[in-house]
Amino acid sequence: MKPWQQSFLDTHRLPESYLDTADRFFSPLAKQLEERRQKQGASLKVALNGSQGSGKSTLGDYLCECLTHEYGLSAAALSLDDFYLTLAERQDLAVKVHPLLKTRGVPGTHDVGLLRRTLSELSQASPDAIAVPRFDKSIDDRAPMSAWSTFEPPVDVIILEGWCLGARSELPVTLEKPCNALERDEDGRGLWRGYSNRLLEESYESLYAELDIWVMLAAPGFEQVLRWRSEQEQKLREAVGGKGEGLMDDAALRRFVQYFERYTRQCLRDLPERADVLFHLDEDRRIVSAEGLEETR
Repeated sequence: MKPWQQSFLDTHRLPESYLDTADRFFSPLAKQLEERRQKQGASLKVALNGSQGSGKSTLGDYLCECLTHEYGLSAAALSLDDFYLTLAERQDLAVKVHPLLKTRGVPGTHDVGLLRRTLSELSQASPDAIAVPRFDKSIDDRAPMSAWSTFEPPVDVIILEGWCLGARSELPVTLEKPCNALERDEDGRGLWRGYSNRLLEESYESLYAELDIWVMLAAPGFEQVLRWRSEQEQKLREAVGGKGEGLMDDAALRRFVQYFERYTRQCLRDLPERADVLFHLDEDRRIVSAEGLEETR
């Protein structure tokens, strides 16, 4: 085990067995990204999709560490979650468009303009460090600028991860039938999902066109997402000592999962055929097969 790998395991509190998966799948992916970056000759923007709790944030961090220590590249891992609209902005949407838009998560609750500007700034040479927003889920609001991360541009490889990254707008007729009780009981007229669908077309799809390579961690089905998301929430509770306005109990979490059901199901259905590299996961998040990976053993 290399020193940087031990440090990575310690930071993320992972067992040594994680490296078995990383050596087989993730290190070869890092090499693939390094080769693509050298060929491209400019910042490489990587999209990383995975349902909530699939391990995409950990993968993004591992790729950054590997690219830095093994290939001498600068790398940054960004999360779509860090670009949520502020609480005040979502409260305003809740009044003007639909009450469900107060809750962070679905397309339409992100500041895509800020994200695109940040990606552009990270890709271009500049004497000034670039600040990247951070969202504090324990208070359900954007963290103060003093807590933002900074990077020296240009960054060689930029990894953007998000659970709904890659979701696309659909025909209005596909939105008419509610996909769960939340849509049926609280969005009977379809205004909430209609707004989200419109924002996908107007803002998110132009963002997708700027990303160079797509990687997906594909869950076996939506049924696993609640379990994985529950595990995430438990870790957040432990991290903040069980206190924080943005924390959810089990009942709130079951309701919250319904917010992202439509787009999670869409990504699981449609994105695999568009992904450049696809990892198929089992119920315990173990990779059972990979597609598009040039070097597996």
